[in-house]
Order: sequence, then C-alpha cells, then structure tokens
Amino acid sequence: MSETASAELPGFAFLKYVLESICEDKDELSVNAQKDELGILLTIQVSERDMGKLIGKGGQTVKALRTLLRIIGGNASERVNLKVLEPATSSTAA
Repeated sequence: MSETASAELPGFAFLKYVLESICEDKDELSVNAQKDELGILLTIQVSERDMGKLIGKGGQTVKALRTLLRIIGGNASERVNLKVLEPATSSTAA
C-alpha cells in the first residue's frame, strides 16, 4: 500500500504522530497499514531502545494507544487493530 493511501486510513496519521513524538530512533521507526475484510491492521516496529517507551509500565502506553485507535476506528465505522513487531536485533552473540 502506498504512503498516501496509508495516510488516508483512520488512525494512521495519529499513530505516526504519536510514535514520532515518543521514539528517539526515528530512523528505525516503521509504521505500516493494511486494509482487508477484517478491518485495518496498523503494524509498528521500533528500535530495541524505544520498545520500553512504547509498551510503558505494565503495558499501559500500548493499551492506551489501542484504545484510542479503537475509538478513531469506531468514528470511521472501521475496526482498527495495532500489532507491535519485535525489534530487529543488530547485536551478535559472543
């Protein structure tokens, strides 16, 4: 899906704005959107260093993001889901 088509999906611009504000490693931030018959799937990947900020204490931050995306999707009559991918580890085992 192209960048302009993704930006038009409910919640995409909001999520990208919030993550760009939270994350320090903006070059490793990846936000992708996919629409199918089940709704909209927003997939995010952040650096290992930013993963703790994204999840938050006890998962509160990511839970709040999911709740807000659900509200945004409800206003647009769409189901919006958020998937967090594991960070790509660049360190090698010694």
